[in-house]
Amino acid sequence: MWIWPIYFSSFGDSKSTIDLKHTLQLEKFRVAVLVSQAALQFIQGLSLPSEYTVPEEVKAAGFQICADELGSIVEGHDVKKLKIHGGVEGIAEKLSTSTTNGISISAPLMNKRKEIYGINKFDETPPKGFWVFVWEALQDTTLMILGICALVSLIVGITMEGWPKGAHDGLGIVASILLVVFVTATSDYKQSLQFKDLDKEKKKIMIQVTRDGLRQKISIYDLLPGDIVHLAIGDQVPADGLFISGFSVLINESSISGESEPANINEANPFLLSGTKVQDGSCKMLVTTVGMRTQWGKLMATLSEGGDDETPLQVKLNGVATIIGKIGLFFAVVTFAVLVQGLFNHKLQEGTHWNWSGDDAKKMLKFFAVAVTIVVVAVPEGLPLAVTLSLAFAMKKMMNDKALVRHLAACETMGSSTTICSDKTGTLTTNHMTVVKACICGEIKEVSGTDKSFNLGSAVPECAVKILLQSIFINTGGEVVNNKDNKIEILGTPTETALLEFGLLFGGDFQTERLASKIVKVEPFNSAKKKMGVAIELPEGGFRVYCKGASEIVLEACDKVIDSNGNVVPLDEVSANRLKSTIEQFACEALRTLCLAFMDIESDFSAQNPLPLTGYTCIGIVGIKDPMRPGVKESVALCRAAGITVRMVTGDNINTAKAIARECGILTDDGIAIEGPCFREQTEDELNKIVPKIQVMARSSPMDKHTLVKHLRTTLGEVVAVTGDGTNDAPALHEADIGLAMGIAGTEVAKESADVIILDDNFSTIVTVAKWGRSVYINIQKFVQFQLTVNVVALIVNFSSACLTGSAPLTAVQLLWVNMIMDTLGALALATEPPNNELMRRSPVGRKGNFISNVMWRNILGQSFYQFAIIWYLQTRGKVAFCLDGPDSDLILNTLIFNSFVFCQVFNEISSREMEKINVFEGILRNYVFVTVLACTVVFQIIIVQFLGEFANTTPLSLSQWFISIFLGFLGMPVAAALKMIPVG
Repeated sequence: MWIWPIYFSSFGDSKSTIDLKHTLQLEKFRVAVLVSQAALQFIQGLSLPSEYTVPEEVKAAGFQICADELGSIVEGHDVKKLKIHGGVEGIAEKLSTSTTNGISISAPLMNKRKEIYGINKFDETPPKGFWVFVWEALQDTTLMILGICALVSLIVGITMEGWPKGAHDGLGIVASILLVVFVTATSDYKQSLQFKDLDKEKKKIMIQVTRDGLRQKISIYDLLPGDIVHLAIGDQVPADGLFISGFSVLINESSISGESEPANINEANPFLLSGTKVQDGSCKMLVTTVGMRTQWGKLMATLSEGGDDETPLQVKLNGVATIIGKIGLFFAVVTFAVLVQGLFNHKLQEGTHWNWSGDDAKKMLKFFAVAVTIVVVAVPEGLPLAVTLSLAFAMKKMMNDKALVRHLAACETMGSSTTICSDKTGTLTTNHMTVVKACICGEIKEVSGTDKSFNLGSAVPECAVKILLQSIFINTGGEVVNNKDNKIEILGTPTETALLEFGLLFGGDFQTERLASKIVKVEPFNSAKKKMGVAIELPEGGFRVYCKGASEIVLEACDKVIDSNGNVVPLDEVSANRLKSTIEQFACEALRTLCLAFMDIESDFSAQNPLPLTGYTCIGIVGIKDPMRPGVKESVALCRAAGITVRMVTGDNINTAKAIARECGILTDDGIAIEGPCFREQTEDELNKIVPKIQVMARSSPMDKHTLVKHLRTTLGEVVAVTGDGTNDAPALHEADIGLAMGIAGTEVAKESADVIILDDNFSTIVTVAKWGRSVYINIQKFVQFQLTVNVVALIVNFSSACLTGSAPLTAVQLLWVNMIMDTLGALALATEPPNNELMRRSPVGRKGNFISNVMWRNILGQSFYQFAIIWYLQTRGKVAFCLDGPDSDLILNTLIFNSFVFCQVFNEISSREMEKINVFEGILRNYVFVTVLACTVVFQIIIVQFLGEFANTTPLSLSQWFISIFLGFLGMPVAAALKMIPVG
């Protein structure tokens, strides 16, 4: 299965902030590498080559070189020591392996190899345990202040009233603090376990090796010294090793050395380091050092890996939390001052202002606890928690939907995208290619779809068939091999696989053609050149160059063609037009076309010479079918309804691209289809006019894609989602400030750059990611609306009550419980709402506007006014309304106020499920988390009121009082429904 990544870059000015930690860590890596290399060179300069002594345990295991010696050769780039050991072949022999067949997979031999050389895994920091999260939760400053208050309350209370009566207030605060701490710690701990599971998925990387003479794919963590690894453009070097053979190998070592220029790897410089990337070419590598013994492993041991950076939304909400916290602190100070002044005035009236007792001290302490708790309630620490919970929940669910999210910010970013510039091959199409038509020697032949037969016919000369087969089997990045089941398997990209299968269909033999040819130079395919070439030395002398690639480009390089008699003749205008017409015919049938060509060179040629650009002979044109994926048309329509424009950006022929785009529903009558070269010729003014209308871009280079996206952002002022189709696209799209980029590639370089990896190669999954992204943003808005309502009411109630009555109706313990409802429990309930199809019928969420919308302000202020009116009425008229008198009347009234307030939040939580729709019950029973949180809140409220009176400053209520409390809370729902009918701009 192919795994395709989606790349997301940061937005605007936040990019530098988000990448700061990563940059600093890279600098630390580079400094450490340079220091270690300098030290090794110094030591090597001082020491003279001496005879190496093989340790006894290494000899006993059947090897002739130890892990430390191997490490010093590669890490130190020690050419002298490598020669002493007999070069690469000598090292292979001492490792008991073969550069052609690889290591033996016999279990005893594998175990010995592991014992002597280790395994290819890095030591990881052990995960934090549950109690570490408990300790971190206890570090909260306001909770520490409350803890001090509880301790003082215990000392004063026990001194004044004895045990256990005097300890009730203090123990109540302690119990509340512990509840907050353990719920927070449990939430954080479970979240860390989720990220650990996701991290395991991110590290599933496969590599191609040869073992026992058979080519196979294994995990990089199963690599052992002696393994023969096959590397191609875009792969990440999985361990330290030595170059065996290959062509045009350039290695990007910037991740280790910081050098921007790639290193040329060949027989003279055969050293490959783990963590570096294959920028060009392909090769076979002998693994010498694995795991913590590699240079990358040693550096990993010296550095601690940083956690995820805060997402843009978390940063924005942290700013909101800071402002609200300052407002809460102001209210807390004023409330404390008013309460103290009230006590002082009372004592002044009694004439006891000079006599202060323990009871007075307890009252002062209660006032201070209430003030601190107001700060606890006011500071919306649940905002960042809600974002993290929502993103973590979305990440886990998206994993089930075949989308692996590597960075949190990707979720919220995807929710804001308004354009998806999708590559064609593999995203919109199946990427399972087969050759269905071919034009050889001027004749168009079809490959039967039923029996996969192909008949070139007697009219095609044998010499042309021979040239065609050589072109297919020699000029390829794929291979035909025997797999571990000893069955023939075709390896390579889908295009290469289709061509090789085509060659095998009419009797071609891959191994025979390869063994008969001496390859001198290979220029691999890349998306800039859109072609690849191979030069071979002919047995009779001279050289032959094979070229294949995009039909128009390769045909342009041809000046000759093979005619129907098998002769090479000049490519006249008639023949050229006939071939161009064939290309257009194939393309209009939605076939991807490739042109195959060759040329003979009589003069001297070497690997240092570039391959010729012109003078080729056209062998023929092949048409490759890549069927459209099921469900793509429906997904494109869904995107259109959601305000997301899908544009196709591909390297294919424009006719092929247009045919597929119309089939998918991407290209409409008022849309523009343009080719990359034409796009590049446009002026800035012309681009600004046509870019919004471009729906298809064909024959595009990575730079064209980059330019298109930049203009889309500039012209339309929107966040853009982009898919790239290869290694060259990945870095360009990821590093450019283009908003959001989704990419498709099968290489580890591309996957490493990705923030989201699509695991099932399906465009529909990209739509699912967009839906989850919108869900995250909306869920956070729902939670913020709910939390700010609680904040506003709690602050105003306690502040106004303190100012007007000299007492606060909600105690510290009660406020801590309210804080629990609106923070952790509220976040769990509202931030984990799954997405619905309604989300994809709305316009994309804007990133530049205010996070708290006018709709949210309407709901917050309206609901706050209702709740405050209810609480104020109970405070002023409650005793009369409920006929309360006697010594416990104040306690009963305060319990009623507390109970009504809590149930206002319970029903407001339900109302907050929808910010605009009146029906808030749709799908509520399917959200088990929401139902569980509501049930737990109600159960705990009953326990607190009925059974924890001494601790929570409550008293048991009668059934009628319970009914009225619940009814007053329930009335908030029709109020919320009425508010939603008020239009806001």
